[in-house]
Amino acid sequence: MRTIGLIGGMSFESSAVYYRLVNEMVRAELGGLSSAEVLMHSVNFAEIVALQKAGRWDDASARLGDVASKLELAGADCVLICTNTMHLIADEVAARISIPLIHIIDETTAALKSAGCKRPLLLATRYTMEHGFYVDHMAALGVEVMVPEADDRTTVHNIIFDELCAGRIHDTSRAKLMAVIDRAKAAGADSVILGCTEICLILDPHGLALPGFDTTAIHARAAVDFALLEDRATGRNAA
Repeated sequence: MRTIGLIGGMSFESSAVYYRLVNEMVRAELGGLSSAEVLMHSVNFAEIVALQKAGRWDDASARLGDVASKLELAGADCVLICTNTMHLIADEVAARISIPLIHIIDETTAALKSAGCKRPLLLATRYTMEHGFYVDHMAALGVEVMVPEADDRTTVHNIIFDELCAGRIHDTSRAKLMAVIDRAKAAGADSVILGCTEICLILDPHGLALPGFDTTAIHARAAVDFALLEDRATGRNAA
């Protein structure tokens, strides 16, 4: 089994979901008491948020690049940035390591295309919805992404940072997110990207007005597929 390297802490609420998912997926495939080989470096999210707010993306890329390098030196065979927003600097982080960086946008695009979805609504932080890196990356891969209107973007962003990242789940906020999805459906969206790794804490991708794609689960699945590639090829099974 290959070792998965996780850059976590952004926020730790979703990093805990990553850890649980990759281990559950490995156990489901290998059976028994099997679990994943994982290295996680969890950063102080407050420091990262301060860099985001100040637009200091170069400093943020240097910080996460250092973390990725440490994970590689510690024995990781791949690296995941456990947040959608910080994929704004994914290329810079990937350039610091010689092992694969499993890219959340690539994996989510592949899942959308496999399901035949071509015009998804993106629910995410303001940085992810407005900086263009997510929309442009998917457009280059043949998927036309919709983003909510300005007021709805503010609503989604505030729910993520003020509530979900702090471990607070409110039914009123769930209703607001569902209303955003309803408006997007009326405007022609054919699916929904849960494009912040905390949104799975409040929305069930299978209980929406449109097909939902949980980027946290998609990313975790890609990591496990990478980790177990050799085990599958040789037929090794711990069960």
